[in-house]
Amino acid sequence: MDTSDFKNGLRIELDGAPFVITYFQHVKPGKGGAFVRSKVKNLLTGRSMEKTFRAGEKIKEADVEDREMQYLYNDGESCIFMDTESYDQMPIADDIIGEAQKFLLENALVGVLFWKSKPVNIELPSFAELIVTKSDPGLKGDTSSGATKPATLETGATIQVPLFIKEGEKVRVDTRTGDYCERVNQ
Repeated sequence: MDTSDFKNGLRIELDGAPFVITYFQHVKPGKGGAFVRSKVKNLLTGRSMEKTFRAGEKIKEADVEDREMQYLYNDGESCIFMDTESYDQMPIADDIIGEAQKFLLENALVGVLFWKSKPVNIELPSFAELIVTKSDPGLKGDTSSGATKPATLETGATIQVPLFIKEGEKVRVDTRTGDYCERVNQ
């Protein structure tokens, strides 16, 4: 594979790590050789960087695979997931899951990224509907626009919600940012 095969979303291997191409542009200056200007995101760390390749440069495709898995439970050291096709159970270390664990609900389906047959990252759905388990009541008269209060969700995560949200209500949360989106009618 070379730079003429580039497209957004293509997964390549650079310096022994998997990357995904998020942007690319073929450039042919008036002087000198053509090149490809690109932005790539490291699939292990999530960091993005700009990279320039010579036109026609050979690039190795990354040995990555996406699998849909179901989160079962946390055993204290790792989270146990089940492959939805083979029903095999697999522990994935908490440090791989990272911040996503705050919005991980039992039986939720998530995408797990495997690199060289090892899990390296999980991708939650963009939004999760979670029940508020603890929240102080909003103070009467404290209704200035945009006023928020902390609320604890059923997964243990704490987010900021509007004053009208009460314990036991279900809210939609953006799992990418951890922000409250809306109240969900049950």
